[in-house]
Amino acid sequence: MRGPTPLSSLVLPSRPLSLARNVISTPNAYFWSTPIILALAVFLFVSEAPGVIRDFQISQNPLTLENGDVQNGRCTTRKAVFTDCEARLVYSYGGRDYDTEVEVMFVDFHTGDYETGLVISADHPELATMSLGLDMLWNRIITLTVFALLLGGMGLGMIFLAIRIWWVKGQLLRPAMLTPVPVEVTAFDRRRGVLSITYNDKIANDKTGRSAYTRMKNGEEPLIVGEANGKAIGLAVRHGNSALPVLLDDRLQRVKLTDDERNAALAPFAHQQESDRSVPVLIEDPKQSGISIWRRLQVFFGMLLLILVGVVGFWLWYVTTSTTPFQSPGMDINNLMPAPFNEWGCEQLKKRFGQDRAPLGCVADDYTSWK
Repeated sequence: MRGPTPLSSLVLPSRPLSLARNVISTPNAYFWSTPIILALAVFLFVSEAPGVIRDFQISQNPLTLENGDVQNGRCTTRKAVFTDCEARLVYSYGGRDYDTEVEVMFVDFHTGDYETGLVISADHPELATMSLGLDMLWNRIITLTVFALLLGGMGLGMIFLAIRIWWVKGQLLRPAMLTPVPVEVTAFDRRRGVLSITYNDKIANDKTGRSAYTRMKNGEEPLIVGEANGKAIGLAVRHGNSALPVLLDDRLQRVKLTDDERNAALAPFAHQQESDRSVPVLIEDPKQSGISIWRRLQVFFGMLLLILVGVVGFWLWYVTTSTTPFQSPGMDINNLMPAPFNEWGCEQLKKRFGQDRAPLGCVADDYTSWK
């Protein structure tokens, strides 16, 4: 382990200094992954929350109908624990006939079949569900809350981090006193002449633990001053009270200095390089598969994008090709589509199944005819 060069080796003018533009960057993944995460959170909430709210209302005054008919009941388990159950509920109450489709999602380690009955709200008989949905009500509430908060929190967190980056970038253009600090280079990637670096402020005495991301172009290299625990230690500066430190380049082009000031500041490091041929630099180790956090995010959210594309493709197949209008989750996806897409989808279904009862998403107020 090689210790870092003393921070006192960096001699900067004792006056406020500004920094170059774009010395702190926003990862590209932020721009496309954040909307996808938020869209997934909204999709999950919109698709599951109405059913949970409905069943919570029913649970306040439930009435089991022995003569109710549960048709086409089916449960599907994914990833061993995520279970979706759906059924068509047909019943009569108070001189009126009702026909509705319900679907519930919950987490369960159950194996085998489920038994269920038909339960309605005695106060609002148009609200009906499976008894299984009431048995798993708190399971569903907790599952929905956890996933909605997880996805929503990730999306909002990424928005907050992006806003902080943009705020810091605006501050860096105004002169302020610079304070040298060491930072740990946690990941880097060279691609098409651009060096992308992630570094963490967790070495300095007044460390914040925050990570930052920067790109260096045109042959720029970070100012590496040491190595610890297999990680390169770079030299950065705090700009006034800004939230993120700025990683310096080895020619100090990121700091607004005169040529004489820049040469004087670099002199101690040039002397060190002459006397110590083992000064650490960022060299990729072909034996390591160290993928940067941003690359991992790109892979993860790329998979989410593929899932989103798959959902849209499945919806198109459902409304144009499916052999039945009561195919799930096609009905649910179509029901959640924005009005113009939902109307178009229902038109395609009506052309092929207009003589039959309308499915969820295309049904009128009587729960039978096409809207």
